[in-house]
Amino acid sequence: MKQTDFVHTQGRDIIDEHGNKLLLRGVGLGGWLLPEGYMWRFPNQGDRPRKIEKVIASLIGEEDASLFWQSYYKNYITTKDIDKIAQDGFNSIRIPLHWRFLLDKNHEINENHWQLLDEIIQHCALRNVYVILDLHGAPGGQTGANIDDCENDIPELFINEYDQDLTVFIWKAIAHRYKDSPIIACYDLFNEPVPEFHGQYNDKVYPLYKRLIDEIRAIDPYHMITLEGIHWSTDWSIFTHKLDENVLYQFHKYWNNPDAESLDKFLSKRDEWNVPIFMGEGGENNKEWYSGAFAMYEELDISWNFWTYKKMDTTNSMVSIIKPKYWDRLTDYMEKKSDLSKQEAKAIFSEYLNNIKLENCVFVDEVVNYLFRRPNIEIPAIFYNWDSKAKVQTSKGLNVGYRSEDNRDIVFLDSTRVKPNFHHGRGEDWRDDEGLCVKMQEKDSLHYWFTSTEKQLITLSLKLFVETDSRVVVSLNDKKVDLDLDNLGHQIVYITSDSVDIGKSKIQVELLSGGISLISVNIKKEQ
Repeated sequence: MKQTDFVHTQGRDIIDEHGNKLLLRGVGLGGWLLPEGYMWRFPNQGDRPRKIEKVIASLIGEEDASLFWQSYYKNYITTKDIDKIAQDGFNSIRIPLHWRFLLDKNHEINENHWQLLDEIIQHCALRNVYVILDLHGAPGGQTGANIDDCENDIPELFINEYDQDLTVFIWKAIAHRYKDSPIIACYDLFNEPVPEFHGQYNDKVYPLYKRLIDEIRAIDPYHMITLEGIHWSTDWSIFTHKLDENVLYQFHKYWNNPDAESLDKFLSKRDEWNVPIFMGEGGENNKEWYSGAFAMYEELDISWNFWTYKKMDTTNSMVSIIKPKYWDRLTDYMEKKSDLSKQEAKAIFSEYLNNIKLENCVFVDEVVNYLFRRPNIEIPAIFYNWDSKAKVQTSKGLNVGYRSEDNRDIVFLDSTRVKPNFHHGRGEDWRDDEGLCVKMQEKDSLHYWFTSTEKQLITLSLKLFVETDSRVVVSLNDKKVDLDLDNLGHQIVYITSDSVDIGKSKIQVELLSGGISLISVNIKKEQ
């Protein structure tokens, strides 16, 4: 076998095993093999696996708890979930791994657990869905927070030699097991190492990366490796020199401006080193943010992975687990030490284990539509294309701190705010005072795109504020519509109903005269 038989890097590009350029468009399977408390709607007393395990065992006993986890791992993600992911248009998944899932209490391979992983990977191969193996929780903890299931909120991986040896053991086992598998896209050595408040360990990360790469390459010379920066995978200052030529450099992005300026340091490193880059984890926001951020990755040729696929009682993941009827009694037990009998707890957990099965979940199709920009969607006007037409020469100098390099007038619709708020962790809609618009000058044009998985009839409309009598030309692909706008104020303007083909469609809004503030572009499927 040779490197070209696997997904690999070639300059700034990722190349698949057939020699074609590949942009990874994926979703993370958070919560499956490393449960996170917020995905269960748990308080801090259940914020990580070891705490969740303790709560469950305390309520129903060790034997029944063991049965619970067997059912949980078997049913949280199944081949049906992979089928849905493929049908929705994703070409990859990122599987967060927990070292305690992979190893037994004697720190030997837990073959039963690895077989569960194998089943999913094998089905991914059938569905042409690439797999990224992510050591999300390394021995001792690489982050020093709840997300790595560390015991003492310290990244002990960088303190204890035994934890480092155990991490090497795990990666050597992964390499031996999957070295011949072309459906494995890459190895993600560990997730989000050492945040800023543990910065004294920054200089320990790169040497461990080197050791792991050397050990993996002795077994598997060909699979791509992805390396994450420090401080929640946002700081690439540790990348001082290349450790390997077949490396995908990874950053994460949450709760901030979805604009190219925020990615400057990553784009610059891509150009400097001539390497591909990867937005390996981002999401937990509202649909408006998704429509901007993920379109930006597409336009800037950045592979991406959405976090996360499934969680409880949610509107901002693709799949929502229905919250069991008496679930709040569990949180009361954790927070208030309220009474909860074994039989009551078992009934609650039984309902939960039934609810996590895909066929019993709620599909939040809107999330997928906004990630891929498929109808029905409303694209905020501020998320115009990130291309050579984005910048303008003249403006009134009105900008609230978003895409300021474009020299466009981006302002609040009606607010006393001084800067945008892009932090909506539970998917909350923008409040009235958070809405932004683009004030267009005469001869300005704004460009947008959306995609379709089938030939279909769509209706296009604009939400805008007309400041003075205006003439506007709106194009949908090759069709142009002239508008004379003489009704001042807020309005929704119907543009056209037309058929669009499979693939990408283009929209242009051009102001010939007058003045308007464009708020959003609305694309809906005709019934």
